[in-house]
Amino acid sequence: MTIALPKLVTFEEFTAWRPEGVRYELHDSVIVDMSQPVGGHEEVTGFLCVIHTDFSSGK
Repeated sequence: MTIALPKLVTFEEFTAWRPEGVRYELHDSVIVDMSQPVGGHEEVTGFLCVIHTDFSSGK
């Protein structure tokens, strides 16, 4: 049996590669496909986006 090892990437390689509209995260130099948040997680994500936008714009 052969097991394929994941390709390790740097943060710079990840940010250069990361496609738009699809969720990926970098965990210990390994790219991980992430599903969309649902339910309570989606609400928290939306709230954090609003807070981040307000903070970034100086509100």
